[in-house]
Amino acid sequence: MKDTAVVSFDSAVPAVLVRLDRNPFHHGTLGAVRSLGRAGITVHAVIESPRSPVAGSRYLRGAYPCPDRASGDGAGHRATGAGAWSEPVSDSEDERLHELLLRISERVGAPAVLVPLDDLSAISAARLRPRLAGRYLLPDQPPGLPERVADKAELAAICGALGLPHPRTVVPDDAGEAARAASALGLPVVAKWSRPWLLPEGSGLRSTVVVRSPREAAELFVRSAEAGSRLLLQRLLPPGRDLNWFFHGYRGRDGTLLMGATGRKERSWPVGAGLTAVGRWLPNPTVERLAGEVTAALGYRGIADLDFRLDTSTGAYHLLDFNPRPGAQFRLFTDASGTDVVRALHLDLTGRPVPPQVPAYGRTFVVENYALLSLLSPPSPAGHGGPSRRPEADRPVVRAGGTETAWFARDDPRPAYAMTAAWLRRAARGGGRRLGNPPEKSENRESGEPLCRTW
Repeated sequence: MKDTAVVSFDSAVPAVLVRLDRNPFHHGTLGAVRSLGRAGITVHAVIESPRSPVAGSRYLRGAYPCPDRASGDGAGHRATGAGAWSEPVSDSEDERLHELLLRISERVGAPAVLVPLDDLSAISAARLRPRLAGRYLLPDQPPGLPERVADKAELAAICGALGLPHPRTVVPDDAGEAARAASALGLPVVAKWSRPWLLPEGSGLRSTVVVRSPREAAELFVRSAEAGSRLLLQRLLPPGRDLNWFFHGYRGRDGTLLMGATGRKERSWPVGAGLTAVGRWLPNPTVERLAGEVTAALGYRGIADLDFRLDTSTGAYHLLDFNPRPGAQFRLFTDASGTDVVRALHLDLTGRPVPPQVPAYGRTFVVENYALLSLLSPPSPAGHGGPSRRPEADRPVVRAGGTETAWFARDDPRPAYAMTAAWLRRAARGGGRRLGNPPEKSENRESGEPLCRTW
């Protein structure tokens, strides 16, 4: 099955996907494999394990071991989960990733489009871009920009400089200031580590938590050195349904916004504060405008995934996160021509035109495992499940746009079966408590060799 429609791809240029976290349930990787593979593009991927559900996809030509510091081959971090790493990115660690990409390039035998799928890989790829010239195609970003926008503290400063709505944020300098700031912001408050990809394995630290007392804020600050980055305290925006939105877009080599779409988070896991379990493509001109403004002002190039939340007390949409890579639910925004942001990236970097976007409002994307967990969980007072506070007159009128599931596909069923088996095994080991969290240990791997055969 190929979704090429009227779009002309350069199938002679393969794609190499890179994901440096160890989450076997990262459905965005599978989405990228299928999207490009169905277009007739040869797809290779750096993933965490030969038992990853993604490895079973019929559209994956070759899978390569995720770099691991312990094996002497890698990007230089041992991961604890999605985006969590024990030490900062260093030049030596970039060197390991560079060596791995060169080996993959030798095996692939042709210049390839490089598609980072998590923040750390996007940051590392941008740093390595000059050294990858001639072997890989990737957007030419302003120096250090992916790292700046992924850093929560830097993003707060960017929003302040550009006048974009952002939750009131304090970056305390000591535990006492953290306690005072928590009280001043109005408890409870949101606590975030500015660079969540640096969180150490087995520490119990989470990228984002709700702090309910000054003492909790102070105790969290004390662990800053362990966390590896700055602690932020943010005002908690009022809860309610229909308030969480996201924007996925692609800015081309000349900075033109070639694709851009907004979606609403219908269900999440964990409930009220987690990733998108069910999303719907809906028009939101305000979010589209804000996303366009910030990406244009920064000179951003490539794929971007931005998260917004509506403050019902002011009517302002606040920018919460800026991810310099595809969001895991990017396939939601697949238009009538079959084009999504990953396909747009390949088209643009290979000199092919990206067709004008034709919105499919009402289209729904369902992540089966997380949607099930969210349905079985009680409503959260901090997010979904409460009454909507959005005026009925403001609700967009949409037409049906179809539904896509993250894991199951009739033309590629094996990843869904593998995910289900892995999910059940994990439930059996953890009594169901660990289903929502990625595993903390990576699998055993052989350095530099494909995890699945090349065919």
